[in-house]
Amino acid sequence: MTRPGYRLALFATLLALVVVMLGAYTRLSHAGLGCPDWPGCYGFLGVPMSEHNQALAEARFPGAPLEVAKGWYEMVHRYFAGSLGLCILALALQAWRYRGEPGQPLKLPLALLGLVILQAAFGMWTVTLKLWPQVVTAHLLGGFATLSLLFLLSLRLSGAAPRLPRLPSRLHTLAACALVLVVGQIALGGWVSSNYAAVACIDLPTCHGQWWPAMDFANGFHLTQHIGPNYLGGQLDSDARTAIHMTHRLGALVVSLVLLTLAWQLRRSGLPGLAGGLMLALAVQLCLGMGNVLLHLPLLVAVAHNAGGAVLLLTLVLVNYRLRGAARQSSPTTSESADDPVAGAGFAALSGK
Repeated sequence: MTRPGYRLALFATLLALVVVMLGAYTRLSHAGLGCPDWPGCYGFLGVPMSEHNQALAEARFPGAPLEVAKGWYEMVHRYFAGSLGLCILALALQAWRYRGEPGQPLKLPLALLGLVILQAAFGMWTVTLKLWPQVVTAHLLGGFATLSLLFLLSLRLSGAAPRLPRLPSRLHTLAACALVLVVGQIALGGWVSSNYAAVACIDLPTCHGQWWPAMDFANGFHLTQHIGPNYLGGQLDSDARTAIHMTHRLGALVVSLVLLTLAWQLRRSGLPGLAGGLMLALAVQLCLGMGNVLLHLPLLVAVAHNAGGAVLLLTLVLVNYRLRGAARQSSPTTSESADDPVAGAGFAALSGK
């Protein structure tokens, strides 16, 4: 039996996925500074369209010429993000209202409310700090975190508790590690995007025709870049961007090996549905990643790659949630994860406790 707020949580999850894709489209179409101010656009609630308002916008921001299309990309993203914030506020209020009911999550909706407020701040800093890569990457990670936690909340409110076989604790550990690795790979992808390193290598499996090209890791991962310049288009040289790109590629190999191992273990443990879903999400994401390189980053493929990363993350949230449920069923009084500190920490974080 579903709990109060389930449909709203499910709607918010779908809306969060749309927001993630709109954010990717805005970033990849170089419209991150389509509006040089926040939360409005050139001092207006929407993109100025009349000749008078456009002249006023040019006067207010002489160093940021108005491009109407890019302004609308940015503002549509903000409108959807604002709507998502209102949905999360409603979920938090509803959770507080029903906080006394058995099984009603409270900490998770309140954490989501705090996260979406932080996301709004990151959205502002993305503009005011002129696409500083650290803030852009953090904003991207915040979006993925919001999406995954909303999905988790939907699972908890669904009331579904399918019976599962008893599973080895090492499978819980492997699933938790896989989740951490995918989050790390998403962070690397954000760093690639915010530093415009996606086309630093345009051949596969080599880069510039070499297995180990010239790379500058020190500057590529210099996390204390100074604030001030406009980072639209990136500030790093070729070798630094190559280092970022190649690190993301190597990360994809590591993640793929771990996920393939996890899928194999899930199938052996009598969970072929989870294994198949994980394999499918991984295969699609790898194909999209290779398409970005070989096709020189077409916009729609790049946006789909972001969406694929989100789907892969949600698949792992589902895997961990189901495995934790199996551990609770097999041990009503003492969860198996208590005997496994790594898995226990991962599952506790997923459950919002």
